Amino acid sequence: QVQLVESGGGLVQPGGSLRLSCAASGTIFRIYTMAWYRQAPGKQRELVAAITSDGSTNYVDSVKGRFAISRDNAKNTVSLQMNSLKPEDTAVYYCNADLRSAWFDSRRNNYWGQGTQVTVSS
Repeated sequence: QVQLVESGGGLVQPGGSLRLSCAASGTIFRIYTMAWYRQAPGKQRELVAAITSDGSTNYVDSVKGRFAISRDNAKNTVSLQMNSLKPEDTAVYYCNADLRSAWFDSRRNNYWGQGTQVTVSS
């Protein structure tokens, strides 16, 4: 079993910053891509940022230059530093991991965290 636990959401004023963190635990052999998604009310879930095991990153255009994703492979954690937050960043943010659970099992599975609310409002 694998669990992803997010932390760091909350209420922040426009222009402020928040840092989200996510820790993966359980039966993990190797984590490939880790990512953050978000879902605003009435909208589809969208990819915000992703990072591969070798550190390559990609971002949705709307957050480029404001958000930064990072990971600690030794600790199986991923973080999202969010700066210059805007009201349109308000959403539930989900951590996602693509991983293998065992060295003898080549299957890769996708796991989600429970989500953390980010609200940007004055």
